[in-house]
Amino acid sequence: MNVCLVHGFAESGRRFQGMVDALVDAGHVCHVPKLSPRDGRLGIEDLSGKLALFIDGAIPGAEPIVFVGFSMGALVVRHYLQERGGVRRAVAFFSISGPHQGTWISYLYPGSGTRQMRPGSAFLRELEAGRPILEGMVLHTYRTPLDLMVAPSTHSRIPGVAEQVVWCSFHSHIQSHPRVIGHIVQELARIGESREQVG
Repeated sequence: MNVCLVHGFAESGRRFQGMVDALVDAGHVCHVPKLSPRDGRLGIEDLSGKLALFIDGAIPGAEPIVFVGFSMGALVVRHYLQERGGVRRAVAFFSISGPHQGTWISYLYPGSGTRQMRPGSAFLRELEAGRPILEGMVLHTYRTPLDLMVAPSTHSRIPGVAEQVVWCSFHSHIQSHPRVIGHIVQELARIGESREQVG
């Protein structure tokens, strides 16, 4: 299965390597786009558009896609799914420490993307209003109560979506945490079995 992993603020996707290795070992094909500008200064919609262009080039046709988004990357994925028609090809979305309800730390950095990550922003309200379009897709969120970047950490939740709580010391390390990786690999195996039974 095609898995697209979208990095977070000021990252390049390098920290996904442990997850990529595990997913490849399980038989999946991984795609890790490097979206720029990495600080989202042009807005999350801009990065969502660049994600769409990447997918059109790297995974053409109608092949199903699983999405993994970390931190700001989770919002990029969510915008792509809800506003750019990505939901038509997506079979699952795993959101790791994504500030779906905003984070107070976003007030400390300038730029359109960080303004959109402020609690109560118009961007986040629009995403929440469009949440019903995700119904029927496999959805999971992950967070660590020790997160200092998504503050409070409970703002990583998407209402009504299954949540995994992982005790991890640093925001940037949760994407490589063995429990997170293991759970995603397990869920993809379950999805694969379900698709085979339907087929």
